[in-house]
Amino acid sequence: MNPIDLTLTLSESIPNFPGSPKPQFLSWSDLKEDGYNLELLFLSSHTGTHLDAPYHFVKKGLKIDQIPLKRLIGKGIMIKLQKNKDTAISKQDIIEFEKRNGKINEHSSIFFFSGWQKNLQKSNYFTENPGLNLSAAKYLVSKKTNLVGIDSPSIDLGKNKSFSVHHVLSKNNILIVENLANLNRISSKEFNFTILPLKLKNATGSPVRALAL
Repeated sequence: MNPIDLTLTLSESIPNFPGSPKPQFLSWSDLKEDGYNLELLFLSSHTGTHLDAPYHFVKKGLKIDQIPLKRLIGKGIMIKLQKNKDTAISKQDIIEFEKRNGKINEHSSIFFFSGWQKNLQKSNYFTENPGLNLSAAKYLVSKKTNLVGIDSPSIDLGKNKSFSVHHVLSKNNILIVENLANLNRISSKEFNFTILPLKLKNATGSPVRALAL
């Protein structure tokens, strides 16, 4: 078994969503003075590769510590599309995938490879990224989807300032994983995944360690 790491490395230099605090790693203790090394971390709960709990957009939605583990470990479906800037993933894109590969079952976990991750260090990474449109989001809701992941910083198009797809998915208890890395290394249409957030009390989200097996 050779696991594939789907996680961006967290550091002070990782690009972060406009308006979010810049991550800081602060030295607190060191070997010479204290006998051990220790750092403090200051960062948004939505930094890097992260999971959005429904509570991020829904007042009574599940919080990150309330998500059952069985929803974070399972079989994923990979949909590879190659989308350019400001280009939406549509319901029709998903239907075309189903025509080639068979119907997606209810309660599936679906991952979208758009190829956008290569732009991580570019100035338009957070503003022109591809994402789902409402037709795609509503189609996934109709399938009672468990989780949706993407290799861009948002499940919404970068230009969608109302976060309408976030609202639709969260309202229907669908988990969202953003900023996934290395999805290009997954060659099969189905794969086993593990996505583990920190168990943060009452939090809207968490950085995760995401793996494909």
